[in-house]
Amino acid sequence: MSANIGIIGCGKMGYALIKGICSGEWEVDSLYACDRDPVRTELFAQEFGAIISSAEELVSQADIVIIGVKPGQVAWILEQTADHWEGSKLLVSIAAGITTATLERALGKPVAVVRVMPNTPCLIGQGAAAVAGGYHASLEQVQLVKAILDQVGLAVVVDETYMDAVTAVSGSGPAYAFLVVEAMTDAAISLGLSRDLAVSLVMQTLKGSLLMLEHTGEHPAVLKAQVTSPGGTTIAGLRELEAAGLREAFFAAMDKACQRSRELGQQK
Repeated sequence: MSANIGIIGCGKMGYALIKGICSGEWEVDSLYACDRDPVRTELFAQEFGAIISSAEELVSQADIVIIGVKPGQVAWILEQTADHWEGSKLLVSIAAGITTATLERALGKPVAVVRVMPNTPCLIGQGAAAVAGGYHASLEQVQLVKAILDQVGLAVVVDETYMDAVTAVSGSGPAYAFLVVEAMTDAAISLGLSRDLAVSLVMQTLKGSLLMLEHTGEHPAVLKAQVTSPGGTTIAGLRELEAAGLREAFFAAMDKACQRSRELGQQK
């Protein structure tokens, strides 16, 4: 690939995507960066050779424009850059909840739009991202964006109707995982283990368990049963987790996150 690429909103997700692009098999002719924080654009300039630009100049010059601002700022950005969008450009949005239809209406032109929901492990090349194309996006453009995301982890193409659910699962999922690590660590400390030992044991236990799931292909319930002896310590602990409503809490949390994603998409 050879193209001019621009990013509006140089936060952590934007950084991860640009890092993936620059480390992949593409030749970036020119990279443009725009952010209200000059520290962020300077980082992009130093690390990736980005040209610090206004939003208008960026959209005018770039073939692929990544919108990485907060959902509430998207409409303003598109309004400010309205005169510079052309049919040949590709808009890639990582703004949570904002549908491709909303972006297309805001543009008012037949511009290809691809919506992406990445997550923070993209920063270390272990992300999970979903990709959905808008009305004007070709299959080739959707696959191009998927290929970019594949550079920083796993990327899957989904129907856009699933994007709010994806946001609740993989978009917010890292925070759930970090909470589980924190809770298990604190519980271990309450049992008398040092913090360093607790963190090491918890992290390796979870890492090893996930690798077992991946390598064996077994259902989680099967592997759980293999650890659970009749009348043993594990079943005693599992009983407490079930009684405390852990399973239902995950249902409720993901449902609420999904609802919030829809709400963000409806905000003006």
